Formats: sequence, C-alpha cells, structure tokens
Amino acid sequence: MIDKRSGEVSNLEVPDSDATTGIGHTRWSTHGPPTDINAHPHTDCTGEIAVVHNGIIENYDVLKSKLSSHTFESDTDTEVIPHLLEAELKSDTSLREAVQAVVAQLEGSYAICVSVKSRDEIVVARDGSPLVVGYGDGENFVGSDVTAFLEHTQTVTYLEDGDVARVDDGDIEVWNGNQKVERDVERVEWEAEAAEKGGYEHFMRKEIHEQPTALRQTLSGRIDISAATADLDLEFEEAFLESIEEIQFVACGTSYYAALYAAELLERFGDVRTSVTIASEYRFGGGRDPYCTLTVAVTQSGETADTLRAIRRAEAAGARTMAVTNTLGSTVTREVDETLFIRAGPEIGVAATKTFASQVTTLALFSVFLGRARGGISAAKARDVLEDLQRVPGAIQQALDREREVIDAAEKYEDSRSFFFVGRSLGVPVALEGALKLKEISYAHAEGFAAGELKHGPLALVTPETPVLGVLTEGANPAETMNNVTEAQTRGADALGCVSSDTRFRTLDVSFSVPDVGVAEPLVANVYLQLFAYHVANLQDRPIDKPRNLAKSVTVEWLVISWNSRVTKPETHMRTQHKHAF
Repeated sequence: MIDKRSGEVSNLEVPDSDATTGIGHTRWSTHGPPTDINAHPHTDCTGEIAVVHNGIIENYDVLKSKLSSHTFESDTDTEVIPHLLEAELKSDTSLREAVQAVVAQLEGSYAICVSVKSRDEIVVARDGSPLVVGYGDGENFVGSDVTAFLEHTQTVTYLEDGDVARVDDGDIEVWNGNQKVERDVERVEWEAEAAEKGGYEHFMRKEIHEQPTALRQTLSGRIDISAATADLDLEFEEAFLESIEEIQFVACGTSYYAALYAAELLERFGDVRTSVTIASEYRFGGGRDPYCTLTVAVTQSGETADTLRAIRRAEAAGARTMAVTNTLGSTVTREVDETLFIRAGPEIGVAATKTFASQVTTLALFSVFLGRARGGISAAKARDVLEDLQRVPGAIQQALDREREVIDAAEKYEDSRSFFFVGRSLGVPVALEGALKLKEISYAHAEGFAAGELKHGPLALVTPETPVLGVLTEGANPAETMNNVTEAQTRGADALGCVSSDTRFRTLDVSFSVPDVGVAEPLVANVYLQLFAYHVANLQDRPIDKPRNLAKSVTVEWLVISWNSRVTKPETHMRTQHKHAF
C-alpha cells in the first residue's frame, strides 16, 4: 500500500494496516514542484520496490538516460533509485547487495531507505546525509534524527558515510563496502516529552521558553569560580593552546551569528586573532600557519553539509579542529579533534532559538577557558564573566516574564513595510539574528546592520513604516547605537530598543528592559527579538514551525518502522511542510 499527498502532514490519512514494515517521509522538493506525484516514496515500474530519500542525486540525468526502457512518473531525482534497484534485484540477490550495487552508481548526497513488498526487511544507506537507527523491543526504527522515534526508543546507532544497514524486527546489521562492521550503540538522554509541544501552540514558542533550562544544562558542572576558569573536558595540549595564532570559525545561518558573537569574546579574553567565515565560502589559505590554527565548526545538528566540507578542508591543510554542536554521535563529532556539546536538548522548530543561546554561552565559556590558558584574562575578570554567565538563565526568565510587552509591540507593528535591526559590537550578531528570525517565520522584509552603517545607504529606505529595533545594552556600545537609532527616528521611523536601565533611552517609542549580566546582555536582548518575531508571525497566521521553502537536517525527517505488530500512522514527528508518504 502506498499513499502520499502534497501539503501538510494532516492532509494524509493512512488507514491501519496488517503490514509489519513501513516507510514514511516528509521532504521539500529538490526537483519538481511539491505535488502528489513528486511526493515520496517513489517506486519502480512494478510497484514492488519503494524508496524514500534525503539529499540530492547529482547524476540522476545520466542514470536516467541509461534506463530508457523504464517509465518515469515524477520530476524527482529520487525516482531513479528504485528503477536502478529493479535492474539489480534478482531472486538470488539480497536486498542489501542490490542497494550496495546501486549506491555505488550514485553521485551526490543521500540517506536512502528501501522497502520491497515481498521481503520483510528494510535496507538503508547513507552518504553525506544524516541517518540513525533505533533499537526497540521487537521493533526497530530508522530516521534522519532521533526525535523522529524518541517516544519509542532512546538506544541508537549513528550510521557513517558509506554504511548500508539491513533492518528487521529483531536485528540490525551494518555493512561498509564488503565488510560487516560494528558501530557504537549509544543512549540518547533526551526524554520523549522534550520533543512534544507540551501545551504550547508551536515548538518555537516552547523552545524560546525553554532557554533558561537549556542554559542551566549548558553551564552545569562547567564553571569553576575558585579556579577562575571553565571546565570543558577538552584535551588540547597546553603547548598548542599557547601556540594558537588564529581561531577560524566556520558556520551557517544562526550558527554563523553565534560564531560572530564568540569571535569578539575570544579576541577580548583569549588574546587571539579570530575570523568567522560562512562555511560555504571557506577556503584555508592566505599564508596561515595550519599548525598554529584552530578551526571551529559551529553546527547545531552536526550534519550541516557546508560546515562539514569546511572542516574537512581545514583538516586537510593540517589545522587542529573543534566542533560546537548539540548532537551526540553526529558526523562532525567523529571528524574533529575535540567537541564541545551545547546541551540544549532537542530543537524541533526550523527557526533556531535555544540552540543559539546555548552556542553563544558555550563559546563564552570557551573564551574564558582559552583566555586563562593563554594569560589573556585575569582571574578577577574571569570570575566576573563566569558569574555573569551564571545569572543569564535568570535574566532570560525575567525577559520571558515580560512577554506581554512584546505582544503589544507586535500588535502595533505587525503590518509594517520593513524592519531594521541595528547594534554595535556584540549587538551586531544579535541584530543580524533578530532580522533573520523575523524574515524566516513571518516573511516580512527585515535586515540587520551594524548601526554605524545606517548612514551609508540603508537610511534611504527608512520611512514611518520602517520600525528600527536596536540592541542598546552593555557590550553593544549603547550610547553610539542610540545616536544611530535617533537618526532613523528623525526620518519618521519608530524606534524599539532592548535596553539596560538608562535615562538616555527615554526617547524610544518602545523599550524592553534587560537585566545587568555584563557581556551577556545582548544575548538576553535576543530573547525579546525572538518573541517579537514569533508574535508578528503568529498574528499573521504563518506556519511558524515549518516556514515555506526552509528546513534543517533534523526536521527533514523520515520514520521507518520494522515491528511485529500492525503499522499505524506515525503522527508525532513528521514535521516538514511538503511531503509525507507511507
């Protein structure tokens, strides 16, 4: 039985079945429009072989031309896979061998799941896209992320590139090439309830409100006030830490903005030159000494393809590497020298919220750790910073308790033509992140700027329909930023600001109060900007958890079930907007 629909997951009504295996998928199209025909799974000519796939098959046109006798129904790159399997799968060929023969022909990235009507098993393969298997009692699972089946099991294995796994109700076998291999079995500490909405209308709002708890987890056991340092369980040699001449951050999107925040802290406290590069633009060169360079990948999922490629370039050049990630067992953790986990718990919404806060906080700890190792920060200053970080969860809770003020502002400005976000110093990445959140989920035009750049062009766009949101806190040069905000006000724009207590900001049309937590104040300001974006989008009835055209690796998910009871519709975690199939 195959049933698939375009649109929301709720559009698909799959009846109960006596089948003992099932595959399902939610995915945006990479080839062709989001239609029923292009939805997954895709089948061969006989309809016996079904395939779901994350990633992109770059040579599908070439492969398709070799299958001229086959009839194709969709516009997708994925459909070539079941047709190739039809040619490979003979009565005396195992499904695992047939899948291995097919993936050897594929170019690109993929996580593939294959089911055949006549065989009570599922075979999966991975190269460049995340894939994890879960071990149950008389049932086993496969997904792109553990949250897809967290309510059923917390015991998992993360597959590696080149792995092909055979899954049935009692066993999981993993092969790489012609060799059967053993992969580590790990227990995920996340609870199933963490991947549910818990009474909130959207995952995003729930995750915004989870930030105090997430940051307490991030900080737990890592602050040593008496020694004036952070205990991060890193095993870099002291001589290497002292020899570092440059730290290079590579990241994408929200993680890139977290890296921008961290880079300034490292230059202040770590006494080290830093650079931050969008991962897709990263090249190691320019006369850098690889042996005195640390390249840091910041990636929530640990599976971001551009970030992985960047870190591999750094390693190939001879640089030492570190990852800052949320995901135990992810690809990046296996490829770097050291890993710092942000401990934020599962994040379901496409728009990153609590992971940004946890990334910044984790890297702030690292800046103190490195500064103490290199003598770039005194013990007294380190204690001040660490004590400020300890107060951040409570400060964020104070901001959350004032959500009604943000709702009022959202109601006032939801129909504005454009939004400008501005800041200086540590306020710049927060302004950029605030603009990203608003455009990401509300589809409003929003731009973030270094405040001093307003007069170099953007002021031409300011009108009474262009509210300006400023980060006016400690660590963000608030007085100078306010001068730039005032320039916008004189041109008719309303001004909203996240402010420390100061009479200079009485001319703001709307202000949000930020508690005193030193260099972490812009991070608290960011919570107000998250709430503002959320409520503007909610007032406009946007699909907040699954904005159009967007996905992240942990939300382009598919759930595969192999078990000894009837297959029923897996409602809970099929989240991405385009497709669901069974």
